Amino acid sequence: MIKTIPNGVYPTMVTPFTQDNKVDYNGVSQMLEWYAKRGVDGIFAICQSSEIFFLSFEEKLELISFIMKNVPKDIAVIASGHTSDDLEKQIYEANQYIQTGVDGYVFISNRFVNEDEDDSIFLRNIEKAVNAIDEIGLGIYECPYPYKRLMMPQTLHEIAATGRFQFLKDTCGDLELIKAKLDAVEGTGLKIYNAHAGSLLESWKMGCSGYSGVMANFHPEIYGWLCKNFVSEPEKAQQIQDFLGFASLAECQLYPVNAKYYLGLEGLDIGYASRARDAALFIDARKMEIDQMHGTTRLFKKLMSLCN
Repeated sequence: MIKTIPNGVYPTMVTPFTQDNKVDYNGVSQMLEWYAKRGVDGIFAICQSSEIFFLSFEEKLELISFIMKNVPKDIAVIASGHTSDDLEKQIYEANQYIQTGVDGYVFISNRFVNEDEDDSIFLRNIEKAVNAIDEIGLGIYECPYPYKRLMMPQTLHEIAATGRFQFLKDTCGDLELIKAKLDAVEGTGLKIYNAHAGSLLESWKMGCSGYSGVMANFHPEIYGWLCKNFVSEPEKAQQIQDFLGFASLAECQLYPVNAKYYLGLEGLDIGYASRARDAALFIDARKMEIDQMHGTTRLFKKLMSLCN
């Protein structure tokens, strides 16, 4: 049965690690509860923020299985884990992830085709994958690693026409291109979730359905307020957009190390070890920047009367 993927805020879930470099499942449990208390609509699990290119297939399968067994009520879970190069292996692994009970499975756009190949090859390979996996709502993620492959409107229209696709994590940050994509998928059931905080409000006014980006690991409740109230309180929404866009510069610091550190400031008992980035580069000066961002976020929420 194909479930409907709700609109709203979908944090790209980070993976905490223990001191001996294993997945910290106590930390994962705390993160799930933290997301729930901040009112997220869903979680994008085993994605790039989860460091999936640095996890084995067995680790990814165990991680998504744990998440599905422990996810709080009323939070949708979409997942990827799509890292292999070989198409047959991609199909096998996708079916294993899907069997954990996720609400939607997300393909990574650059996994179906080499960087110098055109979209006809992409369409041929994704068709084969779609036809070979279990019936489930599908998505596409324009992941920037190992290279970014943006979905062009006509290509997006062709996959949307299958009726299987419900989710696009759009990373272009280009409002003109986003509008063209929205026009291309109109009436198909495929919804666009912008990952770029700076263009978020304008993209929602155009018709995007939510936010799925790294900054929802810092203050998802502010994104949630914006998503629910931008139409009814436009002036306040613009002030909040200004804050979110500026705060999103933290993406350029040392993510996901800084996000794990921030979650520690929120009271979660997790470290900031990473397989994707060298945590030793998270020097005191960078920690102070995140400390100050945390304090500013609390002050901003109080000034704007958003939430505790």
